[in-house]
Amino acid sequence: MSTAPTPTHFAAASDTDLTTEDGVIVVFLDGEGALGPAASTLDAACGGALGRALAAPDFKAKPGVVGRFDYPTGLIARKLVLASLGDKPDRATARKTGAAIAGQIAKSDAVIVADGPGDAQITAEMVWATTLKLYEFKEYKSPPKEEDSPKTTSITVVSEAPEALAAASADFAALAEGVFFTRDLVNEPANRLTTDEFAARLAAMQELGLEVEILGEPELAEMGARALLGVGQGSDNESKLVVMKWMGGGDGDAPLALVGKGVIFDTGGISLKPAGGMEDMTMDMGGAGVVSGVMRTLALRRAKLNVVGVVGLVENMPDARAQRPGDIVKSMKGTTIEIINTDAEGRLVLADALWYAQQTFKPSAVIDLATLTGAIIVALSKTRAGYFCNNDDFAAELEAACKATGDQAWRMPLGKEFHDQIKSRLADIKNTGGRDGGACTAAAFLEVFIEEDMPWIHLDIAGATMAKGGNELSPKGATGWGVAALDALIKTREG
Repeated sequence: MSTAPTPTHFAAASDTDLTTEDGVIVVFLDGEGALGPAASTLDAACGGALGRALAAPDFKAKPGVVGRFDYPTGLIARKLVLASLGDKPDRATARKTGAAIAGQIAKSDAVIVADGPGDAQITAEMVWATTLKLYEFKEYKSPPKEEDSPKTTSITVVSEAPEALAAASADFAALAEGVFFTRDLVNEPANRLTTDEFAARLAAMQELGLEVEILGEPELAEMGARALLGVGQGSDNESKLVVMKWMGGGDGDAPLALVGKGVIFDTGGISLKPAGGMEDMTMDMGGAGVVSGVMRTLALRRAKLNVVGVVGLVENMPDARAQRPGDIVKSMKGTTIEIINTDAEGRLVLADALWYAQQTFKPSAVIDLATLTGAIIVALSKTRAGYFCNNDDFAAELEAACKATGDQAWRMPLGKEFHDQIKSRLADIKNTGGRDGGACTAAAFLEVFIEEDMPWIHLDIAGATMAKGGNELSPKGATGWGVAALDALIKTREG
């Protein structure tokens, strides 16, 4: 069962009596840093407590939560929260403020009075950020005792124009569903999220209007996908290629292709990883998770663009049947690959998935996503994804989408020198170029499987997929990085 976003409702200010609310109430400062209308009303009800806080010499009206009043006198509410969007709210301050609000309303019913500065889009983004920060993956936690169980959180957003705010929030609600779907997939353990289970969850999205096709090992072998199949040949879980189609654009329009690495667990294969930290390799299907979340979002908001999502689902295990260092395999393209290190497996999965997507769907552009290299974490730490692109205009699209949504990414270089590092004595190429420039040689490997003149972006999301300490919009664990950015990029391409 997927984790559902917090239920959010919209109500008219004229129909809401804040003095009778018994959960958490959030009110705002206005653009001048003074109490907004609702805050002024409640300030009078609780004896001027908000005004006194505002007059304190150390009070700062910066974006976020600026005051908290527990069990305020004169109100039934157990908490009154004073928040600020600043004097010129933008999308970044809306996200920051929404995340701060989430920290105050967790485990409670809440009323957010949307009378601060900013239009409906800013308010909708703020509420979306609140929702994202409230995500909690509880699938394998024992249920709490009834007397200890907190109430299910719900959010009521009060506005002078609730219909307009609800309309502005509709796409954000679809996006929250997509992000939560991705986070659930990444958080799942590999003994539960097998390749069969992963494929079944994607097939279930047919009820949303997606077309889903699942190709198993016999079909993949017939197509010559020996690079992908080689990775999974040591596992009892069948390797698969799952294709999701959302054809919301014009008939005959070439689709955008999204391709994801879906290694449900990566032991490293015969080139076995160290034991320390191997438990984190349940997230090695993060690229496929993002593609799946984006496709869910597109279906829910009925996007007006043709988009195809292709994910390669495999498990990399050591076994008597497993691929060995020194093996040579032929990809679907026909390019032969010398296996130097079986732990450089994601690029093998993507090689066949990328070629299949291009040959089958003739896309207008291709974006692949993968938790591909530790080298990208060394280069950029864990807050940014690294991306490689062969087309400056396409790169600019991604940059704009990342800036708008807060999904940070940094452009990395492509070049002949990286291709030289993956030349093989025995085959056309080898699957690793050594430690130097590891993220760049991985991208060079993938570039071999991109058709000439095909606009292409490779996103290495190894660092950004998980946040062990949480981040602005995510609690600890899977972040859903990339779902918002790719949805924003797609929106700019919709007619």
